[in-house]
Amino acid sequence: MRIIRYVNENSVAILAALTKEGKVYPLPQADFMKLVQQANDQNLSLLAFVESAVLGVDPISHSVESLSLLVPIEAPEVWASGVTYERSRDARNFESSEGEIESVTFYDKVYDAERPEIFMKSTAARTVGPNDEVCLRSDSHWQIPEPELGLVINSKGEILGYTIGNDMSCRDIEGENPLYLPQAKVWKHSCSIGPAVLLAETVQDPYQFEITCRIYRGGLKVVEEKASTRQLKRTFDELVSYLLKDNQIFDGTVLLTGTCIIPPNEFTLADGDRIEIEISDIGVLQNPVRLANPAIPTS
Repeated sequence: MRIIRYVNENSVAILAALTKEGKVYPLPQADFMKLVQQANDQNLSLLAFVESAVLGVDPISHSVESLSLLVPIEAPEVWASGVTYERSRDARNFESSEGEIESVTFYDKVYDAERPEIFMKSTAARTVGPNDEVCLRSDSHWQIPEPELGLVINSKGEILGYTIGNDMSCRDIEGENPLYLPQAKVWKHSCSIGPAVLLAETVQDPYQFEITCRIYRGGLKVVEEKASTRQLKRTFDELVSYLLKDNQIFDGTVLLTGTCIIPPNEFTLADGDRIEIEISDIGVLQNPVRLANPAIPTS
């Protein structure tokens, strides 16, 4: 069972349950965390609560593909994990050493360390949903999407569901100096999540998600890469535990778990591109690419 949000014909945001068969059932709750709260109040699991809510109710006549989807959850904060896959470590090493890989770098040390890399990625105001524009920084000439599985958690760190995240990144800015990481990761519309939250109870093994990233330019597919969460170096519980250490986390926070898909080193996103990130059982997150400041084209 997946949870989505969409805008109806009256321009009202609607929370809904989306079944495996693609049927959409509107829910009376205003948002995802209200759904969680009411399930807890009734001592029901989230899945059982949703199933009871749609029992005997007719689905809407529209298909999910025809709906104007919103972010499935308005996450107060989006955090991200870095260097959790070997491929990510290798890419970070390449961009920070101008193509000449050193024997041992701080990225190698993070990959092998007990403590993972976790950083603030986005806020609700900076995060966009399906089919919304993600933006390119005007002071970077090497920018890519980073497709990631996102964990939707509550303030206790319990994993409520899974979603798709795009951690837009400037490889040249981060490679120039690791202290520039916030600028390489955080700017206007540099993060997207969606199109749904897959309830955690319905997932037998979260380390078997298949991830695909496609990038289109002028209608042609110029990048297609695949990966799987089974390639992760760290566990989800491990990442969440470090996020919670002496830290206040809010209900509905999203933690991105790192990427194993890096486009070829010679590739950079351009204005007008379209990004598709697909994760098995969750759906496809699509976003067009635009300049954050059209008056200043990227170099």
